[in-house]
Amino acid sequence: MFKRSAFTLVELLIVVIILGILAAIVVPQFSDATSDTQVSSLRTNLATIRGQLELYRLQHNNTYPAVNTFSDQMTKKTDVDGTVNQANGKYGPYLQTVPVNPFNNSSVVTNNAAETTKGWYFDATSGVFKANDGGATNGVNHSDY
Repeated sequence: MFKRSAFTLVELLIVVIILGILAAIVVPQFSDATSDTQVSSLRTNLATIRGQLELYRLQHNNTYPAVNTFSDQMTKKTDVDGTVNQANGKYGPYLQTVPVNPFNNSSVVTNNAAETTKGWYFDATSGVFKANDGGATNGVNHSDY
């Protein structure tokens, strides 16, 4: 008689069950890490943009950039009145590029809070700048950051 050395069906089932339990424990931790990273990125982007908007306002006679020319005014040299002047502009640039909102992958700035496919909401009168994706993480709206 010869002896067979192999795993039994019961041993294989136990290993599969253990692997399933481990996967159930580890996978949610990765999804939490992803959303935590997105929130951290959102907060960093907002702090940077808000700081640069205040610097812009101080250098441009207490006015904020216009929504329709926001990207140009923040990423290029400007005159005191906000006119883009790459050759002889005295102020800026304030940002290399307008950052992407990590929750909807858009860097478009709008003054309409209902346009949640646009990355950012900006009110040029009050200077309010916030996320505009309509989402929430852990019960906190992204626009509240």
